[in-house]
Amino acid sequence: MNAFQSLPGPLQGVLSLLGLFLNTVFWCLPLFAVTFIKLVVPTPAWYRLWGAVLNRIATNWVYCNNLIIRLTKSIRWEVSGLNDLAERGWYLVLANHQSWLDIVVLQKVFYRRIPFLKFFLKKELIWVPLLGQAWWALDFPFMKRHSRAYLEKHPERKGQDLETTRKACAKFKHLPVAIMNFVEGTRYNPEKARRQKTPYARLLKPKAAGVAFVLGAMGEHLTRILNVTISYPQGEKSLWDFMCGRVRRIKVDVEVIPITRDLLGDYFNDRDFQGRFQDWLNEIWARKDKLLEASENQGALAEPGT
Repeated sequence: MNAFQSLPGPLQGVLSLLGLFLNTVFWCLPLFAVTFIKLVVPTPAWYRLWGAVLNRIATNWVYCNNLIIRLTKSIRWEVSGLNDLAERGWYLVLANHQSWLDIVVLQKVFYRRIPFLKFFLKKELIWVPLLGQAWWALDFPFMKRHSRAYLEKHPERKGQDLETTRKACAKFKHLPVAIMNFVEGTRYNPEKARRQKTPYARLLKPKAAGVAFVLGAMGEHLTRILNVTISYPQGEKSLWDFMCGRVRRIKVDVEVIPITRDLLGDYFNDRDFQGRFQDWLNEIWARKDKLLEASENQGALAEPGT
């Protein structure tokens, strides 16, 4: 334990967030400058050149975030399945979602092992100061989610997310990328699970349509599917808990899944394929649920340093 970790938890949290904020401001300055240069000449070759520069800036941003975390936190990282990955590949990353902390964990675990992670985000997040504009500059796709009642009144809005996904996939073909999808569509909590009547003890139901669409649009470009299970054996899992030094163990299991022809098809017009694909994803989620159960059962193990 260093001097920083001996500080009271809330003070650790404030100082950690301040450090990450200052790092974000520092890297957003060149990020926004390069984005302006990228937009000056609207040609594909120019976009690819400066898109690669933007990705490198973002990778350095993540490196500094990871360095701040390493210097201020004492965490036992239990990570498996990272063999045979490549920074120059194309990946579809599927993960469970419990907290904003999940994004920090994924960036730490996959740093320089696969390309910079690009997330599908809710459109409202574009207004988050600095971060929203940085995500836009880095070509993160922003999805507009509508309720069923809204779509019944405005049927012309149906398919907007698929069109956004199609445009994003077209951009992703030109530079190595790791497309990140939180397949549950939202963060897990017991109340959401109760309303949804999920068959899983620790997960919401997986949504297959977006995954199938990305595979259909980019199957020939993607190298592998990475099925990632994130668990926090001690139970604490909020970003604030993490910043305050309360999260001492993080477990990440990575399953590498080959992309075979039976995973590529027309999910929206082929009912047989739709059923097979949903069953395939449900099986992955059932395995993930068992991993989370095993991690939860190990939560009483000794903390690092004890």
